[in-house]
Parts: sequence; C-alpha cells; structure tokens
Amino acid sequence: MNQGLKLLFVSTPVGLLGSGACGGVELTILNFAKVLRQRGHNVTIVAPEHSRLESFSLVEIPGTLQRSAQTLNRDDPVIMPDNAVLVNFWNYVQNVADQYDLILNFAYDWLPLFLTPFFNGKLIHLISIGSFTDVMDRVVQDVMQRCPGSIGFHTHSQAETFGFKAGYVCLKNGFDLSQYQFCATPQNQLAWMGRIAPERGLEDAVYASLTTGIPLKIMGIIQDELYWQQIIQNYSEAPIQYLGFLSTNQLQEHLRQCRGLLMTHRWMEAFGNVAIEALACGVPVISYRRGGPTEMIREGITGWLVEPDNINELVRAIQKLDQIDRSVCRQQAETEYSLAALGDRIEQWFAQVLSL
Repeated sequence: MNQGLKLLFVSTPVGLLGSGACGGVELTILNFAKVLRQRGHNVTIVAPEHSRLESFSLVEIPGTLQRSAQTLNRDDPVIMPDNAVLVNFWNYVQNVADQYDLILNFAYDWLPLFLTPFFNGKLIHLISIGSFTDVMDRVVQDVMQRCPGSIGFHTHSQAETFGFKAGYVCLKNGFDLSQYQFCATPQNQLAWMGRIAPERGLEDAVYASLTTGIPLKIMGIIQDELYWQQIIQNYSEAPIQYLGFLSTNQLQEHLRQCRGLLMTHRWMEAFGNVAIEALACGVPVISYRRGGPTEMIREGITGWLVEPDNINELVRAIQKLDQIDRSVCRQQAETEYSLAALGDRIEQWFAQVLSL
C-alpha cells in the first residue's frame, strides 16, 4: 500500500496483555502491530487497564474482564458482567472511530460483531478461535452476509467450523523470526507450550514423557490450578519441568534445545502459534490431527500429525523425530510465516476492504 493508514486495534477483553491470559491472541496482536508499523502505518491499541505490549503505547480501558469462550457451552447466551470492559471498549471506539481509516477487532465476542454494520465499512474482525457457541456462529454468519470482506480467519480449518468454504480472508500468522535462533543439535528433551487448561490436553504430553523417559519442558501460564495439580499428582514420576510463562527470548532459549514440540490440544486449534515458534527454532512439531496444525505441519518433513487423543501414536511419532531435517523446519517458517509474508496478506485484505 502506497499510503500509511491510521489503524485502531481492539484487543480481547478476557485478560490483560502481557499477562499470558490472552493466549495466542496477544502474540498475534503484537505481530500485526509490528509489521504494520514497519510498513508506515500508524497503530493504536485498545486494551484492558494495566495491559503491557512491548514498545507499543496502549489506550487502557477499565472494567470487568469478560468470561473466556472456552468455558461456554454451545447453547449459552451472551452474558456481560456489570461495568464490562468489553462495553467500555466499544463506547470508546464509537467516540474515536472517525479518526481512523480501519478498526480491527481481535476479540471473539458478540458485541463487536453485532456493531459491524454501524461502523460504515470501517470495522473488520480477525476471528481467533473456532466455533464454540450457537449465538456466536449466527452473528459471524450474519456479518459475513451483511458486510462482505470484514471477516478474517487464521486457517481454512477454522473457517469450516463456522460452515464457510469461501467469502473470507485466510491470514495465517507471521513472526519476527530474528527473535528465534536455530539450533541444529538439540538435547534429549521435548517441549510443550500453551495455557495450562483442560482443553490443551497437557496430560497426554506428560504421559508420553513418562513412557519414553524423555524430559518434558512445560511453558505457559497456569490457567486452571486444579487441573495442573491433578497432572502433578497423577504423573508424579514423569520427568517434567515447569518453566512458567516466559518472554519470547526466554522461551526460544529453552525451545530451540528440544528435539520436538508436542501439541496435544483437545479442541479445534484455530492456528497454533507455538508450532511456528518451534519451526523457527528448527524444532519439529508433533500434533494431533485437529484444526490449524494440519495446514502447517508437513508430514514427515517438518513434523508428524497423529490421530487425535491417541497417546500410543504420539509416542511412536516421538521415536521418529530424528528423521526430520531441522533446517527444513526453519526454512518453512521463513518462507510462509515471516512478518513480511504476514504483512503482504494483511495489506491485501485492507486494500480489498477499503475498495468496497
């Protein structure tokens, strides 16, 4: 794009940026903001009060955080707490909308989607997860019909959970690969990264570590303390080490030394940022054949896809990790998931929206 745009990003209301509670959405916002700023666009980010995001200044909005979609049942209604930060977000956005060329919403919530037609083509959305509730499915489908081009997904697998086969933008994701150092000779250890919560299936990775005897490095915020304590009690003999929620630099220092990354998610993973972080370090990925990772991992070349929830297959894939050329993993990250590649996809989307 020849002319810089004035952009407003609206973050997720489920947690503070910088806390780890936002999962992959936080890293996505950071990567989008980085590449667009590099390309001469002006980016302002709205986020819950006390949020932090590297070198970016934020508009901090007070209010009560929103319940995460992962905790909902399919037929649950839309619920917002008193003094909801989500409502406060959009009261603010409404007042400043005329100052921006485009408003990009990163939240998986009903309210911003419902408001889309009222922003006269300025409001677009990156949907961060797959289908979870009927009411969200309906509002996403309505926006797709009424406001063509305003919805972006990370993967085709994710879009299909809403019943879409066309009419959307597939953005994947992109990373500042200079932050991830390649390692050709790893130690005999495995990695698992993500929010520690039941839908992430950490216990399968711990069991695989116990079965193979290969130490497992666990990185991420503990979102469900009871779930974590049950894993520790049930697998007390497993050679695991919990490293906490780490900065990107700290994370890649540990990750790059691992033989492989295990992705044991029990839900439909929309994308899987951790897979690309691993590939960027030259680390092969073993994932359940579920959701976004099926579009990223090249079977037998940059990792292995195994039958969902099949721990025996998970163990067999671990035994084949040495067949992977780690340099090919890094090459895939550089070709498909660099910030430059992401920037091209985003700008193409913006150009389409602005031309409507």
